[in-house]
Amino acid sequence: MPALTSSPSTASDAAHCARIVKHHARTFALASRFLPAPKQRAAYALYAFCRVADDMVDLAVERHETGTQKKLAEYDRTLLRTYNVPLDVLRELVAGVARDLAPVRYPTWGELARYCEGVASTVGEMCTHVFGVVGGTEVRERALRYARILGVAMQLTNILRDVGEDAGRGRCYLPDDDLALFGLTPADILGGRLTAEDERWRPFMAFEVGRARALYEMARPGIALLAPDSQRCATACAVGYAGILGAIEGIGYDTLQVRARMSTPQRVRLFWNVWRSAPVVADVVALGEGPSIRFELGEPAGPFERVKLA
Repeated sequence: MPALTSSPSTASDAAHCARIVKHHARTFALASRFLPAPKQRAAYALYAFCRVADDMVDLAVERHETGTQKKLAEYDRTLLRTYNVPLDVLRELVAGVARDLAPVRYPTWGELARYCEGVASTVGEMCTHVFGVVGGTEVRERALRYARILGVAMQLTNILRDVGEDAGRGRCYLPDDDLALFGLTPADILGGRLTAEDERWRPFMAFEVGRARALYEMARPGIALLAPDSQRCATACAVGYAGILGAIEGIGYDTLQVRARMSTPQRVRLFWNVWRSAPVVADVVALGEGPSIRFELGEPAGPFERVKLA
């Protein structure tokens, strides 16, 4: 893990951020090559900011350190804004990752989705400000709604990919209600005895993969609202992460023991197809105001919580 330190110059800061991205985020590192250099540097800086905040929490949990909440608050106060990224969104991200300092438990999908918004929809919103949109404030607001849905889809993908790794850290992000629908409990996950051969596991994972795919499909139209020079990057990120779901299926849903990854040939095909694609212009009127998640706690979980057009 790269040292979480500051560099003495803008150039070295940019290089440090690039190293963090390339070390931790293979898909994003490749996708960002589609961006013009100024946007790529800004995107790297945003990712590095998010990663440092997340690493603060992970290291604190692993080492049983105290005082991390205070460190996060100090980190919050040092933030600088570029591309008019709202400070509230940066603070929402810091507050989201800080939730992992407490025992992890999400009784319902709605509560998990709120967590996903804090740690991932915020990233989508930041990136939208960097990527830019074709149009004014109203178009940007619509694009942000789509970006936040995409963030939930990507974070849910992370969770489904990392079930075993998270359990090894004493964490189970899978919603209690969803597990119960298939006769499972968080204790089954955390106990280390559950295997992918258990007749309950694969149907549960298929259910969650279906939910993630539905969220990706809901988010897809928003990419056309972005500036043409950013659409390929956003597409590569979305399609690349969605491809992890196929990799999960390819290992028989055994994310209890294995970390699903796309193969190199799959990545090459993906990025070649993205490179060949042309930017598109959205029909803003047809898209309406864009989707938003409506959380209705206490209701049975469907493939995704009911969505309304705001």
